[in-house]
Order: sequence, then C-alpha cells, then structure tokens
Amino acid sequence: MKNLKVALAGIGKLGSAMMAHWNKLNIKIGVYHPSRTKAEQFIQRFPNGHLLTEQDLRVVDILILALPAGKVIPFMENRLAEGNSSSVNFINMATALPTKEIKGKFPSYKVYGLKYMGHSRDLLEHGNGLFITEDHLPDTVMELCKPLGQIIKDREERLVKINKLATYYAVRTAVEIENDFTKKGYPPAYIKRALTSLAPEVIRSYSEGNLGHFAQEIVREIKENSEKDAD
Repeated sequence: MKNLKVALAGIGKLGSAMMAHWNKLNIKIGVYHPSRTKAEQFIQRFPNGHLLTEQDLRVVDILILALPAGKVIPFMENRLAEGNSSSVNFINMATALPTKEIKGKFPSYKVYGLKYMGHSRDLLEHGNGLFITEDHLPDTVMELCKPLGQIIKDREERLVKINKLATYYAVRTAVEIENDFTKKGYPPAYIKRALTSLAPEVIRSYSEGNLGHFAQEIVREIKENSEKDAD
C-alpha cells in the first residue's frame, strides 16, 4: 500500500465515510472534485487526503468512483477517455449502475464493481461495512478495503433488491409510527424521538441479539400472533 496511488472521485456521504476510516490508519488517498474549493474543504477534514488534477487521475493505480449512478459514465467519458487510463483499476460503487454496463462502454479498461450494502452513516459511525462484488478483485483493492469491512462475492442485482426491500420496510415503519403517534395526539418532539432514536436503536439491538426484557416480550407476542395467523 505504501507506493500505491489511490484516488477518490466522489466526496459525498459514502466517500466521506470511507475516507474517515482510511484516515484513522493514515492511508493516503488522492481526492478529485471538479470544484477545487470543495476538494480543499474536504481534505481539511481528512489529513490523509491530497488534491488531484484531472491529469493525475490518468496515472493512479486505483480510482474509486463513489459517484451517483448517472454521473459515473459521463465522468469517465469527459475526464478520462482522452488519456491513457488502461492501467487504472476503476472501482464502480454506484448501486444503481451495473458494472457490466461500464465494462461494455469501456472494454479496454479494468473495471470492477464494489457495492456497499447499507447506509453510509452507519459505515461512518460504526465501520464494519458489508460490500458486494461479482468480480475477482485485485489484491491491492482487497487490502485497501480491509479497514472498511467485509467483502462478499454475490450478484449486484441481489444487492439492489435487498436495498430496495429494506428501504421499503424502513419507510413503511416510519410512516406507520408517524401516523399512529399523530392520531394519538403525541407532540412532534415525541414523534421525532421515536423515529430518530427509539425505533433505530431497537432494531439495532434486535439484530445484535441484546434486546431488553420489555422488547423481548414484544418479540414473543409478535411471533405468537404470526404463528396463529399462519394456522
């Protein structure tokens, strides 16, 4: 990793979350953004970062594309296609953009998919993320991602389905909490607390297997009702 040239394009929530963990281990990351001012503000938060120009991007070893799906291909077309980028390992992190689409557009480039399963805030605050890839990633990429969490080989389309399904149930639960609390006349501050603290932490405790006695009783009640409904 010492002489490896790594670049990050995309300084939003996911880029920030990854950068925070690389910063803890002082892993040097070059940062590119079309707005130099925004790039400078970003690396002020992360001393392990340094500014890169468009020309610099063409000679890095790994280029992490932590960009929205609609911006990945235009980014590569506008800033990289004219230069010699055949030696760069491109890492597509856009959940909604199949990596095979990029490979089809740039057949001479080395493009790998690495998709994050979860919310970027969770990665930022807790680390231990979960990433999905269909590809056999280079050892250098695997080593770079070790501080971020676990990598599992699976189909990208499955990740999209899981993210959509989890988002659906989370939003439905939030709407039901908001509607029910409102009908009962609870103050807005109580509704906000239930949505931002109570419900998320109960879900986290459930997933970690350390619910309190009160919550465990509710789980048993729900399971018993589910079994009765199934009969």
